[in-house]
Amino acid sequence: MTSSEEFLGFGLGLRPPHYEEILDDPDGPSSRVDWFEIISENYLVPGGKPIHYLDRIRERFPLVMHGVSLSIGSVDPLDQDYLTDLKALADRIEPEWISDHLCWTGFQGVNTHDLLPLPYTEETLDHVVARVGQVQDVLGRQILIENPSTYVGFTDSVIPEAEFMAEIANRADCLILLDVNNIYVSAFNHEFDAHAYLVAIPPKRVRQIHLAGHSNEGSHIVDTHDRAVIDPVWSLYADALRLLGPVPTMIERDADIPPLSDLVTELDQARAVAGAALAEAA
Repeated sequence: MTSSEEFLGFGLGLRPPHYEEILDDPDGPSSRVDWFEIISENYLVPGGKPIHYLDRIRERFPLVMHGVSLSIGSVDPLDQDYLTDLKALADRIEPEWISDHLCWTGFQGVNTHDLLPLPYTEETLDHVVARVGQVQDVLGRQILIENPSTYVGFTDSVIPEAEFMAEIANRADCLILLDVNNIYVSAFNHEFDAHAYLVAIPPKRVRQIHLAGHSNEGSHIVDTHDRAVIDPVWSLYADALRLLGPVPTMIERDADIPPLSDLVTELDQARAVAGAALAEAA
C-alpha cells in the first residue's frame, strides 16, 4: 500500500445471510468490521432487494467491489455492456477500489462460471496488459488483479506466476489483490516456494489481501472458501505483512457461511496476526 493511501483496516465479504444483522444491530459484531467487499455481479441490477440492502449498508461502511466476470485473459472481446454496468454500480456506491481475477471465464460468448488459468508467456502478458489498460480507461480508475488458485499448469508457461503478476501491475499501472490462501493452495499444488512468491511481488502495488479456507484432498488442495483459515495460511499472511507492510485485509467465506459473530472473531485473529507481524518487522 502506498504511503498516500489511507489504511482501510479489516473487512469481510458482504453476504445476504448477514444483511439484517448488520443493519439491525449496529453495536453488534458488525461494529468490529471496518469495511465490506461485495461480489459485483450480485448488484448489477437497477433495483430490488440486493440494491436496497446495499444502499443502506453503504451509508455505514466503506465498500469495495470484487468481480468474477471480467475475463481479463480471454481472447473474446471485452464485454462492453458488463463494463458499462460495472461503472454504473461504481458511480452509485463509490467503492474504495474495484478488483477481479487473473483468469479467463469463457470462450465465444459462453461463460463457464469458473476462473480458468492462463499460460504465463510473453504473448499472454502483452494481451492481459493491453486489456487491463482498456478496462481502466472505461472505469476511469486503476483496478486490482487477483492472483489465482490453480490446479493445472501449461507446458508453454515460461514466466513464474509472481513475476507475471508483478509485470502486469508495473506495465499496466494497475494494482494487486494478493490472495494469500491462493498462494498457499497453488504452492502446494505446483510445488513452488510460497515465500519466494511473496518476495517477487512489488509491495507498492498491493492494495488488498484476501484470506480464506480451503479443502485439502491429500494429493491437491481446492480453494473452496467454505471453512476457517488454517494455521499455515496465517503464518504465510504474517510473512506477507513483514514484506509488504500494512495492507487492508479481509476474510472470504462463500459456502457453509457461519454466523456473523464467528467471522468477526476470525477477523479479530487477522488483526492480531497483523499486529504481531508488523511489530516484528518494525
